[in-house]
Amino acid sequence: MKKKGIIGTLLTYVLIIGIAMYMISMLSSVKTKEMSYTELMQKIEDQSVTNIKLSNDRQTAEVILKDEADITRIVKIPATNSFMETVQSKVTAGEFELTVADESAWEALAPLIPNLLLLVGTLLIFIYMIRKTTDGNSKAMNFGKNRAKMISKDDKKKITFDQVAGLKEEKEELEEEVEFLKNPKKYQDMGARIPKGILLVGRPGTGKTLLAKAVAGEANVPFFSISGSDFVEMFVGVGASRVRDLFAEAKANSPCIVFIDEIDAVGRHRGAGVGGGHDEREQTLNQLLVEMDGFATHESIIVMAATNRPDILDPALLRPGRFDRQIVVGVPDVAAREEILKLHAKNKPFVKGIDFKVIAKNTAGFTGADLENMINEATLLAARKNKKNVDSLDVEEAMVKVMMGPEKKSKVISDKERKLTAYHEAGHAVVSKFLPTHDTVHQISIIPRGMAGGYTMYKPNEDKSYRSKSEMKEHIVSLLGGRVAEQLVLDDISTGASNDIERASKIARDMVTKYGMSEKLGPITFGSTQEEVFLGKEMNSQRNYSEKVAAQIDEEVKDIISRAYNFAERILKENIDKLHKIAEILLEKEKVTSEEFEAVMDS
Repeated sequence: MKKKGIIGTLLTYVLIIGIAMYMISMLSSVKTKEMSYTELMQKIEDQSVTNIKLSNDRQTAEVILKDEADITRIVKIPATNSFMETVQSKVTAGEFELTVADESAWEALAPLIPNLLLLVGTLLIFIYMIRKTTDGNSKAMNFGKNRAKMISKDDKKKITFDQVAGLKEEKEELEEEVEFLKNPKKYQDMGARIPKGILLVGRPGTGKTLLAKAVAGEANVPFFSISGSDFVEMFVGVGASRVRDLFAEAKANSPCIVFIDEIDAVGRHRGAGVGGGHDEREQTLNQLLVEMDGFATHESIIVMAATNRPDILDPALLRPGRFDRQIVVGVPDVAAREEILKLHAKNKPFVKGIDFKVIAKNTAGFTGADLENMINEATLLAARKNKKNVDSLDVEEAMVKVMMGPEKKSKVISDKERKLTAYHEAGHAVVSKFLPTHDTVHQISIIPRGMAGGYTMYKPNEDKSYRSKSEMKEHIVSLLGGRVAEQLVLDDISTGASNDIERASKIARDMVTKYGMSEKLGPITFGSTQEEVFLGKEMNSQRNYSEKVAAQIDEEVKDIISRAYNFAERILKENIDKLHKIAEILLEKEKVTSEEFEAVMDS
């Protein structure tokens, strides 16, 4: 039992006893005054007494005087026999009335009430502590119970495939599972074995959990949802017990779907870590492997799981018979993004005629969660401006906010820094204009957002799955455009280009060591990867080449960067007037749109 609970119970108990004793004293009290025995005898001699009432034990007397009939005097009688002999004659003469009180039930019980309350309170505290101990034992007994949340087939808020946009192929792949759950006999009669496990792989926010819920909704079966981290505890055996309990409950409700989100929390490679094979997480994984396809086989239970780290999962978990299928839930393409945007904008007051196709083109690389967040931010911005409808400007502002963070207009920036930022961003934009494969400029700003002092945003010309050597080289040129502009115009350089240089250097090194794009070293991959399982199987680089080759790699990377820098410098020198013009507009208006930029560049 918690300390606060004990203190609270004791305080309540003391308060109850105090109130009871106070009520007893109030009920038993009348307006009284004490009187000495000597004074009583004097009053009797003066014939000032009208009534004397002895208590049943004859130890005290209640005295009423003639001149103060509303006050009862309390007198202690030291010797009852002597007192009776002394006043007998006066009572007989009728000077005052003398009576003896009968013993009442209240007078008999009143002294016992505090003791009774104390006994009852002690019993209550004892019972309370016993119950708390029992509850604690009950919780300890339930420690091995699973924590899965069950969505019943009668749930009115269930999700169907109609509420999942942009995942056409993924839904088609899962429709077979839905059909099996609806009509398992059709497949069993053919002797077919339906896949027992489906692993949904993809970046965070692509809709893996949503797809699993949609399968349960379409199949109209119970859906058990649990996170991989809910299995593992510090106590050995708890995780395995929870796995057993989960599958026992699923079997009782079959056909059903068991969905384990972030399964990499429990499904990592075995044989690594401090505990070796006796690690609690590994025991949990072993039990999961047995339940999925071991001695304990369960019919009509489909296990679905989601992860964005399939590379760290144990191979035994991915073999046929366990997770038979892997469905890659990728980033949506332009058509899928348009569907997702329309779905999330369905119940929001968007202006008529808004072109979601254009918005979809401008949001390349956004996941479904990103798009939903952007639509929500646009709605919030419109509400903040007291608008009745959400327009394309709100969506545009929300898109920039999601990508770059909120604007920091109140941040105090010196004129020198503003000028440096303006020329830096103008350098990026002007250089990119003369790169054939580079994306077009969408917006330039010198208003700080997030960690950036300014930004140049590009509009993707098309969705790309791969990047060519020319594109990577031109990307490096574009990244170095800001540093070159600083050097040319201000004859100085700043730390503002540090991130650009870091990204450019990484691209150049990857071209040489990873993609085999080096002109001197040829199509060779330099360096191997070492999988550190205990550290989440991070890919750590390990050198497998000589010092001489390392020097050649460094030289090649330096050569790529130098040529890109010189190319950017040549572009800006040839278009220095346009660089000045864009920077001047930025200093004046703080933002340059794509239309304004194109107008300057075409002039």
